[in-house]
Amino acid sequence: MDFDNFPPPDLSPKSIKRYLITRVTTLKPPKLTEAEKKHINPIPALRLLTRKQWMFVAVGFWGWSWDSFDFFSVSLVASEIAETLNVSVTSITWGITLVLMLRSVGAVIFGMLSDRFGRKWPFIANCVLFIVLELGTGFVQTYKQFLGVRALFGIAMGGIYGIAAATALEDCPLEARGVISGLLQEGYAFGYLLCVVFTRAIADTSPFGWRALFWFGSGPPVLIIIFRLCLPETDTYLLSKKNAEAEGVEKHFWRGIKMTFKTYWLMFIYLVILMGGFNFMSHGSQDLYPTMLKKQLGFSEDRSTVTNCVANFGAIAGGLVVGHASSFFGRRLCIMISCVIGGALIYPWAFVTNSGINAGVFFLQFWVQGAWGVIPIHLTELAPPVLRSSMVGVAYQLGNLASSASSTIEATIGETFPLLDEHGNPRPGVYNYSLVMAILMGCVFFFVLCVTFLGPENRQAEMLAGGAPCEMVDEKKLEAEDEEKGITENVERRDSSETI
Repeated sequence: MDFDNFPPPDLSPKSIKRYLITRVTTLKPPKLTEAEKKHINPIPALRLLTRKQWMFVAVGFWGWSWDSFDFFSVSLVASEIAETLNVSVTSITWGITLVLMLRSVGAVIFGMLSDRFGRKWPFIANCVLFIVLELGTGFVQTYKQFLGVRALFGIAMGGIYGIAAATALEDCPLEARGVISGLLQEGYAFGYLLCVVFTRAIADTSPFGWRALFWFGSGPPVLIIIFRLCLPETDTYLLSKKNAEAEGVEKHFWRGIKMTFKTYWLMFIYLVILMGGFNFMSHGSQDLYPTMLKKQLGFSEDRSTVTNCVANFGAIAGGLVVGHASSFFGRRLCIMISCVIGGALIYPWAFVTNSGINAGVFFLQFWVQGAWGVIPIHLTELAPPVLRSSMVGVAYQLGNLASSASSTIEATIGETFPLLDEHGNPRPGVYNYSLVMAILMGCVFFFVLCVTFLGPENRQAEMLAGGAPCEMVDEKKLEAEDEEKGITENVERRDSSETI
């Protein structure tokens, strides 16, 4: 990798002014080439993937899906765990908060291991920890034990995202990146959907209750480990490793870290801020929603299951559609459109109490996870090649850390808005969670809209180490384009005068 091609960011007033001006002009969708028009239909693009590339996508998808399943296991049975351990639902949400807070630790550990030693074995080690800690959660007897196991689980859980994204997207053909990005990200919604189904099938019917759900959750990672053992390293990682061997792998790796933070520190800060907003957007709309359906609206187990399933069908559809669309209309523009439409859907999502709530939750999650569908490839394109797994994973999990208290905030503030019975007395344990979630989501949509507008984009970036740096730091490229544009205008003006 030629580190000299990656200069530090230029923060001069001239550069900042130029950058801010281009935030508007770069939102205009590029004119599609004939080749790109052929791939508006995603099927031809998906046919470009080889069998091995599909296997990489599949193992990344299943790893990320089961990460989601394990996380939402607590959200969906929070009230049952609270009853067993004799604590409040708000106390159980601290278990969710702890997981989110410590995921950044796992992202650093496993991201560094992945970038240094490859994608395969850190992924497998991560899945082994899933098995042990899921089993442990099912055997806890006290609230302190619950918090301790979930804290350790957060570390294990934090490592999987960056590795899964790198595994699925590194070798992916350029034309298919958008739709594969959406597919990968919706592993999160798919995992939530599986958790909803198995919660109803296992936790609500087993004599062991919620504990059986966690015991079941420790099984599928064994199959995922076997799947990953059958696959090699990605071609992109192997080629990058080969390029580094001439300089010395160890020396190249640590030099890469030094140069990355020298060059990409501003980008890293931006990605963390962006991921903070995105994680508030997803957790704010999902974590406490099952509790709201059961406690506030009085939904039965079956009706709550149906509504949560509908939400996740919308999420999966949105991630695929918007993720693919971002390959043609731009990553930033698609995220911003998702925020605007999502904001308009807050009212039917939060305040409709009849059967129309299913439509509201479907379309809100369509746009929430539609925006999320852009994120895996957006982050991968913005991250430096030498530390792709680390930076994507750490930025994502630090964003999780920033939003880690979202469910606790909603539950705590919700308790200040008790719902009243027909006599005007507070109903015990029943709060207006929908009002709190609606306010939070309105603020979050606006925040993500602004951050995305001000941020960079590096669509169709080179995946191999040595690719071009992104627009945020490439001031020389902008100056060269301006100079070329000026020369072109002068030639056109001269030709015009000669014609006259």
